[in-house]
Amino acid sequence: MLSLRLARGAHPLVLLRRLLVAVASSGAGFLLLCSLGYAVAHPNATEQSLVRLLWCAVPVAAVTQFAVTVARSDPATRPRDGLDAIGFGPVRLSLLAATSTALSCGLGSAAALLVYLELRGDLGGIPLSGTASGLLDGDAPLPWAATLTLLGLLPALAAGACAIALRPRKERAGGASRTVSRATVPDTAKDDRRSYAGLPWGVAITACGLALEAYVGRAPAPAPDSLLTLPGQDGGTSPGLMGGWLLASLGLVLAGPGLTHWSGTLLSAGRPGPMRLLAGRILQDTANRLGRPLGVLCAVAAGALAAVELYGAAWERSGPRPFGPLTGLGAAVVMACVTATAITAAIDTRHCRAETTAALLRLGIPASLLRGAAAVRTGVLLIVLAPLTWVIAELAALPLTRS
Repeated sequence: MLSLRLARGAHPLVLLRRLLVAVASSGAGFLLLCSLGYAVAHPNATEQSLVRLLWCAVPVAAVTQFAVTVARSDPATRPRDGLDAIGFGPVRLSLLAATSTALSCGLGSAAALLVYLELRGDLGGIPLSGTASGLLDGDAPLPWAATLTLLGLLPALAAGACAIALRPRKERAGGASRTVSRATVPDTAKDDRRSYAGLPWGVAITACGLALEAYVGRAPAPAPDSLLTLPGQDGGTSPGLMGGWLLASLGLVLAGPGLTHWSGTLLSAGRPGPMRLLAGRILQDTANRLGRPLGVLCAVAAGALAAVELYGAAWERSGPRPFGPLTGLGAAVVMACVTATAITAAIDTRHCRAETTAALLRLGIPASLLRGAAAVRTGVLLIVLAPLTWVIAELAALPLTRS
């Protein structure tokens, strides 16, 4: 009940973010239902059904990350004066955030079920009823137990991830300790070693992923529609290619905070001016909060560029298309979620620096200097991450294009 009251009185931007979480979860839920419908309609194609379900893990993970980022930036998850007195400390607030996330994702899953049933022709009543019956295997009835289980998977995962990400931690001040919410803990200079810790591991894992893809590329190249199998595609899949791409993506995610911190270090190296020094220090302080979403965005962008490199020629010739409509839906959900996650994380870091920014303005720092520092930060991140993403995408696609 408290989650509903806080949602009713929330800022319109907060409500928009929760609505976007619901829309994203509806897309992922729709893909899960499509995988279930294919498995029911083709009981003998067990391996292909499993592959379709495994590919749905990518949009589910993207939606979960977006939901956690939205919950972290929600003002309702941050401690307020007087809430401790009525029993709403950091622990209860983290559970409140998990409940709100589960409600948003559950609403999206329910909408996905209605749309799916309508497009299959199970409900009827509108002109669009049954228009996608062939694509969605409308002849096979759905088992309701499995349907509800799949639809409840995403809300449960998102709520659990929020509870873990926002769980309170103990901070020691002198001889006493206090419990604080992780959503309110700002990034400090003490996190520098933690930012750099993932960089060598990220580089090593990315190299292993690219090496695995190079090894797979020595074999004869399979048909285009069997290299990438998402819901709505026929054919097999390449476990080596899938594993290599996942390893390279994991490496980029781990290296994201280190790359962001390293970019800030380069900006503030030497004898920097006020603008460059301010931009570099802010990048260093926000490396942990901003770096990982940027790493996920780079990983997804590299995968998209590699897919375009591999299958671009297939669109120009006649024959079966390498991607179907459900594949496009899955790619759209993933790209939208990782982009929205990075934007939300950037806005959240700005809010965390609100007091520092206000103090600088009181000291007489011109607002143009702050805007210039923001532009410099954006520019250096693009200069560092965009070429890296392109190089990894080319290296990932090179062995397969040569075979």
